[in-house]
Amino acid sequence: MDWLSYVFQINWLAVFLAFAASMAIGFVWYLPGVLGRRWMEAVGKTEEDLRSSEGGAGIWLPMMAAAALTAILLAVLISKLGLGNALAGGWFAFVLALVFRVGGHVIHNGFAGRPAAVTLIDSGHDVLAVTAAGAIIGAMS
Repeated sequence: MDWLSYVFQINWLAVFLAFAASMAIGFVWYLPGVLGRRWMEAVGKTEEDLRSSEGGAGIWLPMMAAAALTAILLAVLISKLGLGNALAGGWFAFVLALVFRVGGHVIHNGFAGRPAAVTLIDSGHDVLAVTAAGAIIGAMS
């Protein structure tokens, strides 16, 4: 578990900024005027449905934890691989996002019978957010 020792060597400011960038990208991406309205149509929800959804912190906390863990793991991997610039970190994160995030959406949404628009919108968000996080971490490594 040598790679785990890199947790103590990562730049925590970079992790925080990568997390914040990921959250900001998601906020803008899913605004009704950007792709939010199209996403809601694809999943069969309205703005009122989302506003009245039960859950509150139960919806936001797991999503924020996942974004934070993604930034931490990216920082560990980028550090371990010695990817010390924005281009290298961003490219590495882009490839990871394509393989793991887009692949996951394609598999799960395909079996769930969700519209292709859901997969495209969610995958696009994930690729952009993870790539930006990797670029930030790489630049600050």
